[in-house]
Amino acid sequence: MTKIEIYDPAMCCSTGVCGPGVDPELLRMSTQLDRLKKEGVDVVRHNLSEEPQAYVDNKVVNDLLAAEGVEALPITFVNGELQTKGSYPGTAILTEWTGVELSEAAEAPKKKCCCGGGKSC
Repeated sequence: MTKIEIYDPAMCCSTGVCGPGVDPELLRMSTQLDRLKKEGVDVVRHNLSEEPQAYVDNKVVNDLLAAEGVEALPITFVNGELQTKGSYPGTAILTEWTGVELSEAAEAPKKKCCCGGGKSC
């Protein structure tokens, strides 16, 4: 089974998909990663504001942050191997890594806002 591990920059919640000004790239990643999880891919996301110790414990991530600062984030590993840094992988790359056919126009999942109010994001 493929394992994708992403070290995200500091965000207000686990996906960054909340509030009135949602970044389309974060929405795309959240949608694609949710689909991959449903297909059995092991997906782990770390949020710098919620899990700073994970960034310290991973030597590659720690070294990249020391050398490049937060501009190195997001950092993506596949099966423990560094694959990308500084940007999220594209949909075609995620498909290549996992064998799961993903669509660029996948519908975004309906989630509750993590930043309060109980409204949909």
